[in-house]
Amino acid sequence: MPTIHVADGREVMYAEWGDPAGVPIFSLHGTPGCRLNRPPEEEKVTAAGIRLVTYDRPGYGGSDRHHGRQVVDCVADVAALADALGIERFGVTGGSGGGPHALAVGARLADRVFAVHCVVGCAPYEAPGLDWFAGMDPENVKEFGWALEGEDVLTAELIKEEAKTRARVAEDPTTVLGDFDLSDADRSVLADPRIQALVVESIAEECRQGVGGWVDDDLCFTKPWGFDVDELKVPVEVRYGAADVLVPAAHGDWLAANVPNATVAKDPGHGHMTGPDEVVDHLARLASSA
Repeated sequence: MPTIHVADGREVMYAEWGDPAGVPIFSLHGTPGCRLNRPPEEEKVTAAGIRLVTYDRPGYGGSDRHHGRQVVDCVADVAALADALGIERFGVTGGSGGGPHALAVGARLADRVFAVHCVVGCAPYEAPGLDWFAGMDPENVKEFGWALEGEDVLTAELIKEEAKTRARVAEDPTTVLGDFDLSDADRSVLADPRIQALVVESIAEECRQGVGGWVDDDLCFTKPWGFDVDELKVPVEVRYGAADVLVPAAHGDWLAANVPNATVAKDPGHGHMTGPDEVVDHLARLASSA
């Protein structure tokens, strides 16, 4: 996979999918994740007329770690990647842990971003009026509790979690999320063989350098993001599921109420995960905003 070097000398690995002449969209992966998180059938991305760009956030996959990063620090990496690829204007989508990062790009690159989709993204940790942990599965509460205890605790625990995840996925990709009490909608997505193949591929790649990227994501979600959501001036769609136990719907409600002029798509039948065909539909809708 190709790489670029950004201003501080770090190497960032990326991938492109779909139509090279299509509408450029940056898709920012979840936590943990990597550049391989994309719609599994590239021909559908091509047919939709989309040039999809993914990259490994620092510490994941083939990208160098950026220790101590904030959410907003992704903006410089996305701008550098867009410059290297000759892309002037683009859309941005981010799912789960990629959601806050997509909002950051939209806020700070408003002259280049035509629209943002924030899909099941979390709200800021100290969001006024939000009980951040309410409705969250105990497994996620435990993980973010480690983050609040500090980097050393979090690192030690995620090393164990990553090893257990690899072992589970080797036996059965549908168990990628372990003991989470998932919604029926999420279990249906995981039952799709296309998703299972993608899970196997991405799990092998995302932490190949260790858990540094995952650690830094968790830490930056429990600290100030480095920008405020009320900075956003570009069109934003906040999409989330009422049955989500990883990022509870209250997070989506808060973002919907606090991102200026956000379009809200709250689905009562959805959880945290999105099926492969629906992902392509989302991308096509985002591309239509160009």
